[in-house]
Amino acid sequence: MKIDDAWLGFQRRLALRRGHVQTVIPYTGYGTTKWVRVLARVVLTDPRDSGPVEDSGPLKPLKEGIRGWRNFTSAPVRDAVVQVQINGSTHTVKADHGGVIDARIDVELTPGWHTVRLKSGDSRLADAPMRVVDDSVDFGVVSDIDDTVMVTALPRPFLAAWNTFVVDEHARTPTPGMAVLYERITRSMPSAPVLYLSTGAWNVAPALTRFLSRNLYPAGPKLLTDWGPTRDRWFRSGQDHKRTSLERLAEEFPSVKWLLVGDDGQHDEAIYAEFAQRHPDRVRAIAIRQLSASEAVLAGGRSKTNAAALTPGIDWVYAPDGAGMSKQLEKLGIIAPDPDPDPVPEPYPHREDS
Repeated sequence: MKIDDAWLGFQRRLALRRGHVQTVIPYTGYGTTKWVRVLARVVLTDPRDSGPVEDSGPLKPLKEGIRGWRNFTSAPVRDAVVQVQINGSTHTVKADHGGVIDARIDVELTPGWHTVRLKSGDSRLADAPMRVVDDSVDFGVVSDIDDTVMVTALPRPFLAAWNTFVVDEHARTPTPGMAVLYERITRSMPSAPVLYLSTGAWNVAPALTRFLSRNLYPAGPKLLTDWGPTRDRWFRSGQDHKRTSLERLAEEFPSVKWLLVGDDGQHDEAIYAEFAQRHPDRVRAIAIRQLSASEAVLAGGRSKTNAAALTPGIDWVYAPDGAGMSKQLEKLGIIAPDPDPDPVPEPYPHREDS
């Protein structure tokens, strides 16, 4: 941690000498009609990347699809003070040592999508989408990302480095049928929130957002984690991050039953089973994507957890793609049947003069 702090300090000094300015990178937040969770990150960036507002705004390099390593080389602003404008009121929050804003603010908002504006120092105003969940909502989706909505096909020891430093969102492959499945869920239940839970770092959130949008996944908050050492390990535990995030959602939305979606590569089954054991009344069903033989090898093998036996009363769905999950979720009554799943195209009209 001392080495990490020294490196971050060096980054900040170097960025300031080069004339870099504070920039707020907004992330999608969520909340209820009584409070919101604001997520963002404050970094120092080259002012040439900010440009005129009408041109591309302060997030020009992020919108143009830069590779992930650029997000890591931008110096974070430690303990940055950020002004958050919500519904006509202004609130002051503080970033952590990595420049990450993760703040809960009490405010009254109507259900639906809102825009929160953030500013740090002399930075431009940044707009963060905010999903406010209606108090009457009783169903939601929590989805893993790697090997669930995105096919990674890489050995797990190299996965984080490759996705972070090398590949942009254009080179990532969506899992067949998953976007259609999530679209059917949100079409059946428009008020149901969809959250993406991943062990990835906040630095890659813009690339993940572009990937999900480009492949027609429903918009939703991404629950990622900080990157770097802690007091007792070199890198933060992804499994602990997922467990903590699920517990927080259970506390924040006590009336919501979640559809938990993941894959059978090592950990998702065990984590979801543990959560279902602790909160059986908060789980509507668990859907697990079955990896192919080659994907399982790259993922380090399949989970050995007999999850269904550990969670009696919880519905488990297994399928290799979104289409298989859709059929089983239809049978469980979670999504409405597709009224015309395989329409027959009308014949081309015959014309005598053609």
